[in-house]
Parts: sequence; structure tokens; C-alpha cells
Amino acid sequence: MAAQYTSKHGIVGRSQAELFMAFTDMRNFTRMVPQDQQVSLEADFDTLTATAQGMSFRAQIVERVPYTKIVAEDRDAPFHFSITFHFDDAGAGKTDFWVEVDAELNGILKMMLGNKIQEALDKMVDGMVDASARF
Repeated sequence: MAAQYTSKHGIVGRSQAELFMAFTDMRNFTRMVPQDQQVSLEADFDTLTATAQGMSFRAQIVERVPYTKIVAEDRDAPFHFSITFHFDDAGAGKTDFWVEVDAELNGILKMMLGNKIQEALDKMVDGMVDASARF
């Protein structure tokens, strides 16, 4: 069953190019997860492997559209998913940042993970907005 989740939009105090470049290397994601989270991350330039609560998944960047969009898809995950990071020009050196996830979830997984996916996406956007305000 296909499910789509779209984060809120957030204005990040960094240019499109600067924010895009931070997301283009999956190794940067290992530094974005707070230390108190119970998630293990391993990454190289194109691929990120995450393990949480005994479940592992791997995502690989499959498309980079300079300064506007990055798409990653699963590799050997228990369900198919794709993540699209959007970087829209907000003027004055700022970026309208938002994220979409498309996932093939059965009914049980959708009930178990649906709200958590949505919350995680919104927290990611909030985190980027907050971090840009501090620097």
C-alpha cells in the first residue's frame, strides 16, 4: 500500500547551494542525529545505513538536481521507500526546505510507522531551521 508523507516547510537561513551541498554527502547525516537517539548510522558519500530497534535499512542517493533536489531510495530495506529533499529559493540567501517520503507500507506498518515518519520529517525541518538560526 503506497503512503506519502510530506513535511512542513521551513525557512533555513542558508542559501540553496550551501544547504544542498550539506545534504549531498550522506556522511553528513551521521552528524545530524542527536547523540541521545538510539540509532546507529554508517555512511559513505552515496549511501546511509541506519539501525534502530533491531531494524536496519539502507538508502542510496539516486538523483541530485543541483541546488534544488536530492532523491534517495532504499537498498535491501524491509519495504520500498524513497526520500526527496527539496531546496527552494526563499530569497535573501535563505532556502525553503521540505522533505517527501513515499513508502510501500502494509496496513500494520502504516499504523506502526506512519505517525513516526511524519514526526521525524517535521523534526528534521525544525532542526535545520533552528540550527541555521544559531550560526
